[in-house]
Amino acid sequence: MSFQPTGPPPGPPYPPTNAALGGLPTKGVDIPISSVFLLLFLLAAVSHMSIFITNWRRNHKFILSGVIFGFCMTRITAQVMRIAWACHPRDVNVAIAANVFTAAGVLLLFITNLIFTQRIFRSMHPRSGWHPVFHYSFIVLYVLILLTLAMLITSVIQSSFTLNRNTKRIDRAILLYGQTLFAIVAFLPIPIATVGLLIPRRTNAENFGQGRWRHKIWILLASSAILCLGASFRVGTSYAGGTRPIQDPAGYQSKACFYIFNYALEIVVVYLYLFVRVDRRFWIPNGSKGPGAYLAGGPAAAKQPEDEERSTRGTLARVETDEGKTSIEMGHVMKDGQNGSAAGNNGPLTKDAENENAGGDMGLAMKAQENGNAGGNKT
Repeated sequence: MSFQPTGPPPGPPYPPTNAALGGLPTKGVDIPISSVFLLLFLLAAVSHMSIFITNWRRNHKFILSGVIFGFCMTRITAQVMRIAWACHPRDVNVAIAANVFTAAGVLLLFITNLIFTQRIFRSMHPRSGWHPVFHYSFIVLYVLILLTLAMLITSVIQSSFTLNRNTKRIDRAILLYGQTLFAIVAFLPIPIATVGLLIPRRTNAENFGQGRWRHKIWILLASSAILCLGASFRVGTSYAGGTRPIQDPAGYQSKACFYIFNYALEIVVVYLYLFVRVDRRFWIPNGSKGPGAYLAGGPAAAKQPEDEERSTRGTLARVETDEGKTSIEMGHVMKDGQNGSAAGNNGPLTKDAENENAGGDMGLAMKAQENGNAGGNKT
């Protein structure tokens, strides 16, 4: 009679015991799919970085293109780790790294959409959007996201290095909190933009970047809805099936759901950003600060009025000088014309006078001759 060992599994780190979204990767299924997504994210990374470098050389600074590039790089790393996990299914360290990169990368897209939301709200309501309360609320949210991410990474690693049930319970609670917060963050741009549209505006919207303002709204709402769908599905599966044994996963924890609600939705958003050229539509003047900055062109525009005034003065001076020269030239032309006219008028008058004098002399001669003839006849 043989006895099976009932002791703890070898470790740490210990292999997972609960079912998770995507399950354990296999060579026949996960490697081909992960390779396709790796190629798609690689092309997106090259495209966004090319746009970033080109804009930077033109002094068109759009840092978010670099952020999107960073997201693509995290997803490339996640695909590489997934393939490595499929090749080495017993390597727990590779499994931990794959799970960390899968959970953490999407936060960069969430932050990108929050920045787009902040810019759109400021364009709709400059006074409220630039108010310190609104500004620091986003700062607090960014800090909370980073702290939560650190907690998630810690809990994922810790749960693989302990068998204590209470510690695992705490790690699961942290996991649920983090995924819930990320789902809320993914959803936030939608209500913020909606509230901004519903609140009456005192002034016209300060449009920024290129393209129509309403197109920016639709881009933000579409990308936020896609990201919120993926985040909501992930947190839903964690609440519903997070305690199922690894040998009995639920249908919503299948590999198809894993790739669709993670990487497929994210690749749609990344290429949406690329095709609609968010680097042009959501660009704002460098160093924008305060109401009217989007219209005035940022702080650099404060120096422009003085330069424009000097330029205007110089232009007016040149115009006045040119007008003076033109007036002098016109004066000379008019004077020459008057002299010519006077000369032309005096010519006919002199000739008439000469004719009149000649006619007078002839009349006197004829009169004298008549008087002479009369005297001869009398004699």
